[in-house]
Amino acid sequence: MDRTAAPWERKDVGQQGQQQSGSSRDTMPPPTAAPWARPAGSAAPTPMPPTAAPWARPAGGAAPVPMAPTAAPWARRPGPADAPLPAVSRGELTRAPWAAGAGAALTGRPVEVAVPHAQPRLPAPKPGGTEGHAFMPVAKRITTAEQLQAFLRSASARDFVGFVLALNEAVKGRQLSDRCHESEAVRRLVGMLDTLWRWVEEIPPAAHTLRYGNPAYRTWFARMAEAAPQLVAEVLPEDLQAAAAELSGYLADSFGNATRIDYGTGHETTFCALLYCLARLGVVGPDDAQALVTCVFARYLQLMRKIQTTYWLEPAGSHGVWGLDDYQFLPFVWGSAQLIDHPFIKPSSIHAREVLEGYSGEYLYLGCVQFVKQVKKGPLQETSPMLCDIAGISMWSKVNSGMVKMYQAEVLSKFPIMQHFLFGSLLEFDTTPAAPLAAAGPAAVAGPGGHSAAMPPPAARAAPAAETHGTAEAQAAATEELLGAGKG
Repeated sequence: MDRTAAPWERKDVGQQGQQQSGSSRDTMPPPTAAPWARPAGSAAPTPMPPTAAPWARPAGGAAPVPMAPTAAPWARRPGPADAPLPAVSRGELTRAPWAAGAGAALTGRPVEVAVPHAQPRLPAPKPGGTEGHAFMPVAKRITTAEQLQAFLRSASARDFVGFVLALNEAVKGRQLSDRCHESEAVRRLVGMLDTLWRWVEEIPPAAHTLRYGNPAYRTWFARMAEAAPQLVAEVLPEDLQAAAAELSGYLADSFGNATRIDYGTGHETTFCALLYCLARLGVVGPDDAQALVTCVFARYLQLMRKIQTTYWLEPAGSHGVWGLDDYQFLPFVWGSAQLIDHPFIKPSSIHAREVLEGYSGEYLYLGCVQFVKQVKKGPLQETSPMLCDIAGISMWSKVNSGMVKMYQAEVLSKFPIMQHFLFGSLLEFDTTPAAPLAAAGPAAVAGPGGHSAAMPPPAARAAPAAETHGTAEAQAAATEELLGAGKG
């Protein structure tokens, strides 16, 4: 049996003396030529012309039309003075995509606040004092959007917003370093926050690969939550020690969520609720209003920034670049009040590095902008376009009034935030519509120098509360009014 030759084996015809014409075993296949190879004996191929870039000038041709520079979305378009501003300057791109696209937001008319009849005043102490009062653990009570709307029209919401407005009035034109009345309760509150600060330094972040959510935060949180009743008891006088069981729930929920390792404006509002309850008990009074912001809340804000940059808490419910800030809101409210009638710092001064470096330690608003620029990479126009739009407003008084409305619309009126809000016997969950209050009396809030000063009631409102409060149009309109109507 003859061996079958491999196709690549050459058969020696001379030695075998045989030639099998047409046999595939004796004929070698011709070499495969590449498609671009030059055939033997043919003319040289025509050379290919070089590929010209689209912007290259053709040889002998006319000069190309110059390309127009790419303008940033927030840049002002050239044209007459009455030409419409870009969308971002009108607040259209700055407003979150889920905000209402029609209705009150586009009418330009004033917007009703979410909580009617609120006046700047500290809450009145409980009738009959606290003797025999039954304190209770705080709990979540808002489970539906209808319950939230009912709460916003209640006396409890009116008094809580009035407390925020009272502190807003107390810090108008005041720096953080200005001397003010500090009661023993204020000093104890600051000492409590100092203790929590030390615990952050004692519990360093764990080795972690992710950007957010360092698990060491859970260790710090567990220590804080366990000690919360004792921490609150050290602030309260002897005859109010029973209230620690209720107030400790607010304290434990003021620094974020240990399960999700996040923090947001809802937790900040819970800390404000703790201060409200202390005022309801009479632990802090009208003379402490300025110190509650410039001493207590300022120290709380420092602590939260320490926690955020140590354990990198996830922003809870952040709107990203469409929001005012990832974590805070109240510093923009009270911080803009501090800057009202400032002789040279204007809303546009947030773009001046010298102003931020020199005054961020004195004004909460500038401190927030400085912190945003530290933790976010990139130009402020890209990371926080809303702050840049607000910088175009002419006066701090307009910024402050808009911030008050935005806080009610973007925090207190948001169900995802308020479904976690805590209620007890001092801050009750009430759904009975509140009646208008009389004008604030002389003891409503502390004025300059620690003396009591009366606060005028806000202007009367014409539209019924039920028509605008809590609607998506009213919430979007609060932002629109701040970014649009305040410019001039």
